[in-house]
Amino acid sequence: MIVLDQACAPREDAAQESASLTLPDEAHLANAKQLTFGGENAEAYFSADDRWLILQSTHGEYECDQIFTIPADGGEMELVSTGHGRTTCSYFFPAGDRILYSSTHLDDRDCPPDPDFSMGYVWALYPSYDIFVADRDGQNPRQLTDTWRYDAEATISRDGEKIVFTSLRSGDLEIYSMNADGTGVTQLTDELGYDGGPFFSYDGTKIVYRAFHPKTDEEEQDYLRLLAENQIRPSKLEIFVMDADGSNKRQLTDNGAANFAPYFFPDGERVVFVSNVHEPGSRNFDLYTVNIDGSRLQRITYHEEFDGFPMFNSDGTRLVWGSNRYNANPGDTNIFIADWNE
Repeated sequence: MIVLDQACAPREDAAQESASLTLPDEAHLANAKQLTFGGENAEAYFSADDRWLILQSTHGEYECDQIFTIPADGGEMELVSTGHGRTTCSYFFPAGDRILYSSTHLDDRDCPPDPDFSMGYVWALYPSYDIFVADRDGQNPRQLTDTWRYDAEATISRDGEKIVFTSLRSGDLEIYSMNADGTGVTQLTDELGYDGGPFFSYDGTKIVYRAFHPKTDEEEQDYLRLLAENQIRPSKLEIFVMDADGSNKRQLTDNGAANFAPYFFPDGERVVFVSNVHEPGSRNFDLYTVNIDGSRLQRITYHEEFDGFPMFNSDGTRLVWGSNRYNANPGDTNIFIADWNE
């Protein structure tokens, strides 16, 4: 077992500080607890039994993200990816015996280069990303995709039968589904632009995702130019929902901001997501909720730093998210968990 260094381990006095971890306006969040303490920790997602979280982290000896698990109430972090290349977007299989993540390690054991920010703030779409499944402890990794194009952002339905993911295999960023063993790949979106970050609803009938579809010639040219360099500019993203077979697509937000990381409430009637709509163009992101018909947009977090990557546990009583709030070091992102107060 490889565990997180002491600088990133939970502090014994963390519970005593819970009252100060949220702001008075954050009325939906109660009994907050900080689970990581240092480094860049993000995209923490519950196991189906709600006992564990799986996340990506850069800390200590690791120069870029690797995949770790941690008890949902805090504790030691265990490395479950290979420790090589760059990884992203991890998820538990519902039975809890396997994990899912994307990695570049087969192409190069070293971290791939950071994106070129001379073009502004962009995300890199490393063509060496492929999707892997491994045992719960990271042993026996097996490759599910094998294209020299970006394959990542994979999550799995709660019945364990279908994986949904984002790929550049067609020459454009589209959402695909496949069987849990990697067979039966089916394209679900086909509009020019970025469709990605998909998650199933708890009953498996719907998929929520983020998208950018160019509306002007200038936007299209910028998108295609960056795409040819395996990059994307995420400054304008909207939240969409579709049926699990790709039909009945509908847009939930239309505000021109950067809206991303959507996740369903367990009842499937609302979505929690991340946005800078209160301060477009800024890095100050907060959590919001919206009904799946696009009504009743509500702001959840109010901290002046980044809040993102929310996920509910199985009965909607707890929310986990990543935040820059109360960092010990500039640039740290840590994982927090709180009771959800309806």
